[in-house]
Amino acid sequence: MKFLVFGAGAIGVYFGGSLVLAGHEVVFVEQPKLAEELRARGLRLDLTADERRNAQEVFVIEPRSFVVEPSLEGALKFGPFDAALFALKSFDTADAVEAMKPFAAKLPPILCLSNGVDNEQRIASAFGADKVIYGTVTTAVGRRGAGEIVLEKLRGCGVAAGHPLSEKLAAAFEEAYLNCRLYDDPHSMKWSKMLTNLISNPTSAILDMTAAEVFANRKLYEVEMRALRECLAVMKAKGLRVVDLPGTPVRLLAFVARMPVWLSILFLARAAGSGRGAKMPSFHIDLYSGRGKSEVEYLHGAVAREGKALGVPAPVNETLSNILMALTRGEIPLAEYAKRPEKLLAALKMKP
Repeated sequence: MKFLVFGAGAIGVYFGGSLVLAGHEVVFVEQPKLAEELRARGLRLDLTADERRNAQEVFVIEPRSFVVEPSLEGALKFGPFDAALFALKSFDTADAVEAMKPFAAKLPPILCLSNGVDNEQRIASAFGADKVIYGTVTTAVGRRGAGEIVLEKLRGCGVAAGHPLSEKLAAAFEEAYLNCRLYDDPHSMKWSKMLTNLISNPTSAILDMTAAEVFANRKLYEVEMRALRECLAVMKAKGLRVVDLPGTPVRLLAFVARMPVWLSILFLARAAGSGRGAKMPSFHIDLYSGRGKSEVEYLHGAVAREGKALGVPAPVNETLSNILMALTRGEIPLAEYAKRPEKLLAALKMKP
């Protein structure tokens, strides 16, 4: 197959590079500076964590083995394409869709691998429902530099069934060792993934604390469980199911989240706190990068918005989203909440 890949970040390089290694044609669209770097040095994929590959060294993909273009117009000259992979941050979706509109007639169906639950609808509203395929990624991938990634934990990816390309995509991804599974209900798939993204993401960023530190605090742990239960309530109101994702027992997470705090903490705190290791979550990275953007309004904010529309209260998700966005926009200083759990608990109207 021939793929057009929007973005050469961690997920874009992991998927695009894996597809190249499996013999597929891949064309990346990236910013000019990064495109120039990738043309000069190629891609480097550390996939040694995938025991199926039996790889002892990093895979080096030479620049001649793929194409990278600094503009969509330039990339489309290498078409036609079978499918496009959209692996951008949710806060970049609106601008990306606007830039794509002039070339709508030449665009192939787009598999959206972004986190959040609104991206596919935005793409569909611009190009038609037949031009978007719901997808999700549970594999953990780290970015070491331009075109250089490391597979941190192999889990897999999900693709919505029902589109004419769904089974062909799943087969191509399986061939590329991406561990793909088809799902009949795309919205349950996407919301189940979002449920996993909620854990210790905004609290870690707001408080400048690791996930382990957050979960070691009994009251902060309770915040995490309340956020999960709010999301589960919204999912129920929407008629969505919690589904397990590749390598990710989401139904078990939902079951534990519904337990009394004193009991659930025995099951979840240690696992959730140690799952990220010393790595800070994406919200923290985005906040301290100074880029002025955060995906929190597309995750916790989405829970709050959907809850409000359905009459399901989601005050914890709403408050966490509002505080983190205020920090992101520089409306309040980072030091306001850093290392101050009592301050956040007060804002959430919880006793320290």
